[in-house]
Amino acid sequence: MGMIGGGQGAFIGGVHRMAAALDGKIELVCGAFSSNPERSKASGRELFIAPERVYPDFQTMIETEKNLPEDVRMDLVSIVTPNHVHYAPSMMALDYGFHVICDKPLAFNLEESYSLQEKVKETGLIFALTHNYTGYPMVKEAKHQIASGQLGEIKKVVVEYAQGWLSSFLEGTDQKQAAWRTDPSKSGIAGAMGDIGTHAENLAEYITGSRIKSLCADIGIVVKGRLLDDDGNVLIHLENGARGILFASQISAGEENNLCIKVYGERGGLEWNQMRPNDLILKWPDQPKQILRTGVGNLSESTQAHTRIPAGHPEGYIEAFANIYRNVAECVSARIENRTVNPLYEDFPKVEDGVRGMEFIYKVIDSGKSDQKWVKL
Repeated sequence: MGMIGGGQGAFIGGVHRMAAALDGKIELVCGAFSSNPERSKASGRELFIAPERVYPDFQTMIETEKNLPEDVRMDLVSIVTPNHVHYAPSMMALDYGFHVICDKPLAFNLEESYSLQEKVKETGLIFALTHNYTGYPMVKEAKHQIASGQLGEIKKVVVEYAQGWLSSFLEGTDQKQAAWRTDPSKSGIAGAMGDIGTHAENLAEYITGSRIKSLCADIGIVVKGRLLDDDGNVLIHLENGARGILFASQISAGEENNLCIKVYGERGGLEWNQMRPNDLILKWPDQPKQILRTGVGNLSESTQAHTRIPAGHPEGYIEAFANIYRNVAECVSARIENRTVNPLYEDFPKVEDGVRGMEFIYKVIDSGKSDQKWVKL
């Protein structure tokens, strides 16, 4: 694997590297770790990458790697840059024949997203998007419970992602993450809704197996001087007829990463919270609630395939990321070895999920600004 971004001072790059390395199936062999060539070199030294394979920019990396022998050059590239630097390296990597793992959201704007989707179709290469919460074992189990009809017809979905780290004007300090995530020139048209609202949207569609067909949004900027939304509430209608509520906020003081989903069907409901990731709560009208636990009991095949450690040990953020990397590694290896991959390992967010997320962002912002509140997605 090669990496673009994620060098010294970056937040998410280290998470991706840990996740990629967890199963011993992916080796980091090269990188353009920063737009600053000296910082890229220094980052490469810290990661013990051969100096000749630490590059000053992603263009040089992709071109140089393509000219290396097939058994030496990278097979895929991980892109862990801010939003406005997702599109160009993704397109170039695909053009040069490399598989891609990209951080979310897919791109800076909707036009770039559609262009990337077409490029993936054209090349037939693997493109994964790190909506990492879909990698949790009990999220897989929640999806299975609904798909197998345990809850009956789905009627209601409530999904929320509450953070509090931007409850003050943090971008006015030297905090790098706050600076770019609240900057329209780097983040795009949305703040909280693009950063964490898309996680809520993706989780709701993944677990229920039904897409959002229309929405009504109330979007706001709470902190004075901020340029992008930091709080929002969205009413949603799903294609299966269910109705729901999606809430995303980065000004909920005291909250950490409180992503929670509740789904209610005609026969029962379920609840999952990523701050208690080993628990899936099932709720019934005629019996006590159940708590399913990671690694315990007769769980689905998909859940078991994405469970790594013995019961009672939390399967967390890194492991969820790692499940995406492991699955991509299995798919890439299958192509290299010309064999069929187990369909369980094809379960990771793809470019289509990224396009859905970008469409969601645009429709939420459109609705938030409009007096005609309900818009079709």
